[in-house]
Amino acid sequence: MQKIIGVTELQRHFRAVLDEVIEQQVPYVLTRGSRPEAVIIAYEEFLRYQRLKESDFAARFAETRRRLAEQNAQYSDEEIEADIEAARDEVWAMQHGQQ
Repeated sequence: MQKIIGVTELQRHFRAVLDEVIEQQVPYVLTRGSRPEAVIIAYEEFLRYQRLKESDFAARFAETRRRLAEQNAQYSDEEIEADIEAARDEVWAMQHGQQ
């Protein structure tokens, strides 16, 4: 179960709080002026969170890629390349004042 601690109290008891986070896997919510501002968690929990975040991103990216492939299935590679080239030319012209 998580605990809540103010920043000032954390400064006074940092080592004990850190030991509890590491040894007992207790997350601490840090507050400043009674508002939650940050969380202290064990490094293993942080790594797990990062993996979940990355896998969620990968899943959303794969779904977006699948959806775009489905929507653009009727266009040939040549048509897509021509559109990309036209877009590049347009951006180049705008960057060089040749609108």
